[in-house]
Amino acid sequence: MSEQEAAAAPARKAAAGKAAGGAGTAEAAEAARKAPAKRTTAAKRTTAAKKAPAGEAPAKKTSPAKKTAAGSGQATSAKKTTSAKKTAAAKKATAAKKATAAKKAPPAKAAAAKAAGSKPESQAARAKRAARINSALAEVYYYAHPELDFENPFELLVATVLSAQTTDLRVNQTTPALFAAYPTPEDMAAADPEALEELIRPTGFFRSKAKSLLGLSAALRDDHGGEVPGSVEELVKLPGVGRKTAFVVLGNAFGVPGLTVDTHFGRLVRRWKLTEQTDAVKVEQEIDDLLPESEWTMFSHRTIFHGRRVCHSRKPACGACPIAELCPSYGEGETDPEKAKKLLKYEMGGQPGQRLKPPADYPGRPAPPLPSRAPATGSATAPASAPDADSATGAAR
Repeated sequence: MSEQEAAAAPARKAAAGKAAGGAGTAEAAEAARKAPAKRTTAAKRTTAAKKAPAGEAPAKKTSPAKKTAAGSGQATSAKKTTSAKKTAAAKKATAAKKATAAKKAPPAKAAAAKAAGSKPESQAARAKRAARINSALAEVYYYAHPELDFENPFELLVATVLSAQTTDLRVNQTTPALFAAYPTPEDMAAADPEALEELIRPTGFFRSKAKSLLGLSAALRDDHGGEVPGSVEELVKLPGVGRKTAFVVLGNAFGVPGLTVDTHFGRLVRRWKLTEQTDAVKVEQEIDDLLPESEWTMFSHRTIFHGRRVCHSRKPACGACPIAELCPSYGEGETDPEKAKKLLKYEMGGQPGQRLKPPADYPGRPAPPLPSRAPATGSATAPASAPDADSATGAAR
């Protein structure tokens, strides 16, 4: 090796070293450049690893919550479904009950139920119903008649006055002895008040009734020649006589048509929805407009017969009513047929009637005479003034 080469050798080593150092530096730089990337990737993985559990935890927590919400929704839905089923079942049950009730109810009641809330019944429709009821009653009570025993207008007038606040039966049991003692208005007008009171004592309120009989007998003797007048206007002027009593006398002793609006009559025409009136005069006027005049007297008898025997005030025998299909008030009383039969009275209940001398076509038994006069049924303290035979029975006209 020459001196020049020897001198150049260190330079070449240095250059080689530099080259090697440069290469090492480049490799180191590259390694350094790649190292952060690796660290970044590792950091990302670490972060992702850390975030993954944290992110999964809410997911796991949310899952039960979702399940709970779903379960709650299903439970609510189930409850709603059950409630809907119960409501539907209840509606079906109610509909079934209504259908059964509608089947059991008579046609008139079903019709009235349908008509509820509809326009009021016309006068023509009400008159038609009144005619149907009257016709049905005529078939049932073909033997309807005044239930007071009498042989002339005077006896009927006296018996009607005595019928205030007592039964026709009790009057019929009392009047035979009364008319035997005082057969004419002149005889009764001259009667001793105490003797007259004793004879009519079984009818109750005998003192006030005795005053009425003495007064009307004297009026007949003095003002009408001993005869009972044949007009409403004259009859109502007599002591103890009102419109009801007047029409009883006119319709049954003189053949003059008229409605007898007593408590039975008023109760029934209201139950039949033929009127809503409670005043007897207004009831008379409204029913007069529904029926022909020729039917007034007999419609009164038939209605009163039905009221006394079947359609009672407190316990109507609906289940044994012969005109139930025509009654819009069916069901107010006993509807069981067997129980209702036990509520029937007089001949329809197999018992004696009210008259001791009933008409020939009467299907029942005559009433028995007064058994004994010993027990006094009258009141010892009667009112100071004579009660009107009409107002006493709640049917003043």
